[in-house]
Amino acid sequence: MSETRRAVVVGGGVVGACCAYYLARAGRSVTLIDAAGFGSGCSRANCGYICPSHALPLAAPGALRTILRVMARRNSPIRLKPGVLLRNPGWFLAFARRCNEPDMLSAGAAISALLRSSRSLYDDLIRDEGIDCDWRTDGLLFVFRSPSVMHHYAEVDRLLSERFEMPARRIEPAELAEMEPALRPGLAGAWLYERDAHLRPDRLMAEMRRVLAGLGVTIHEHRAATGIVREGSRATAVRTAVGDIPADDVIVAAGAWTPTLAREIGCRVPIQPGKGYSLTYREVEDPPRLPMIFEEDRVAATPFRDGFRVGSMMEFAGRDASINRKRLGVLTETSARYLRTRPIGEPEEEWAGWRPMTPDGLPIIGPSPTLGNVVVAAGHNMLGMSMATATGRLAAEVATGATPHLDPAPYSAERFGGRRGR
Repeated sequence: MSETRRAVVVGGGVVGACCAYYLARAGRSVTLIDAAGFGSGCSRANCGYICPSHALPLAAPGALRTILRVMARRNSPIRLKPGVLLRNPGWFLAFARRCNEPDMLSAGAAISALLRSSRSLYDDLIRDEGIDCDWRTDGLLFVFRSPSVMHHYAEVDRLLSERFEMPARRIEPAELAEMEPALRPGLAGAWLYERDAHLRPDRLMAEMRRVLAGLGVTIHEHRAATGIVREGSRATAVRTAVGDIPADDVIVAAGAWTPTLAREIGCRVPIQPGKGYSLTYREVEDPPRLPMIFEEDRVAATPFRDGFRVGSMMEFAGRDASINRKRLGVLTETSARYLRTRPIGEPEEEWAGWRPMTPDGLPIIGPSPTLGNVVVAAGHNMLGMSMATATGRLAAEVATGATPHLDPAPYSAERFGGRRGR
C-alpha cells in the first residue's frame, strides 16, 4: 500500500486554512505552519465580507486620477509613502499600465469567477462542517452621501450587471431610512448587492482550527518557513529554524510575506503590503442591521451578533507594523458622518495588518515554474476572506492533479514573467 502523500501549507491565514482543508479532504496528510499565530493576520480583523459584488479590480480607467484626488483630501483613506514608491517603481508602473478598460474587464472576469465559486463554497463549508461564525446572507449596502456620486455609481452597477451578472437594487433615500434606521437622515441613497454575505472572521478562524484538527491537520504556530529543500526540480521539505518538515507537496499561502520566499519558490511574486485598519467594539448604541460600505470615503462598517467593526484604509508604507492613531480617527470620523451608531466604551480591538496587493488585482494561484510540486496561493489584495474557499479548493486541485473546478490560467504564477531561482 502506498504511503499517504504529505503536504505542507505555509501560512495560517484564511487562505492557508482553506488550502489545508481541501488538501485534507483530498486525502493528504497536512501540516500547516505560520510565523505568528493561526488566524492572527488580516484574516482576524477584516470586515468579513464575502462579496461577489467586488468583481472590479483597483486598476481601472480613471483609477490614478481618483486615487490622487482622494489622497489630496484631509484625512484621506489612501496614503503612499514616497520612499515605498521609489523603492518599488516597477510595481506601481505595472499597476498604472493596467488602468485601462480591456485589462480591467479581463481581470474582472477572473476575479468574478473566483468570488462566485467562493460564495457557493462558503455555503457548503459552513453547512457541512457546522461552522458557527455569525454567517449572514442579507447582502451588502453601498451607501452614498452625494446625489451626483450616487448617480455616477449607476454606471458601475450597469457594468457589473451586464458583464458579470451581478446587479444591485437601487435604494432611494425614503426606503433607505426604513431599511436601515441606524443611518443618518439626508443621505443620497444606496445600492444593495443582495447576493453578498458576511461573517465574523475571528470566529471563522477559530472554527477552522477545530475543523482542521478533526481532519488530522497538524498546526505549528510561531514557526516561520525559512526556505525550501529541493532535489532537482522538486521540493522535498520546508525548512524552519527548528528543523525541516518533509513534504511531497508545498503550498505557499503566506499573504504579504510571500515575496520573502520568492527566491525559494522560483518565480516573481510582485506583492506589495497595503496596510488596512479596523476598530472593533463589543457594544454600540443603535447598531446597524446590514453591513455597508461608504463608497465615497472608502470605509466599511459591519454589525456582528455581539459587536460592531469599522475598517478600511490603504497605506502603502512598506512593512511598517505600527498603528497610526490618526488613521483610526479617520475610521471613527467617517462612520459618524453616516451612522447614528455610538460605541459604548473603548474599542475591544484596534488593529492594523497588511493586505497582499498585486498590480493587476488578481491573486497568484498556481505551480512554481521551477518547482513542480510547489503551489503559490497568495496576493488576494483586499479579498482574501472572500476568495479563500475557492482558492483553497483550486490550489488543492492543482497540487493533487485533480481536474480544476475553475480555469487556473488567469491566476498563473508565471504571468508576471521571468523566473527567480537559485
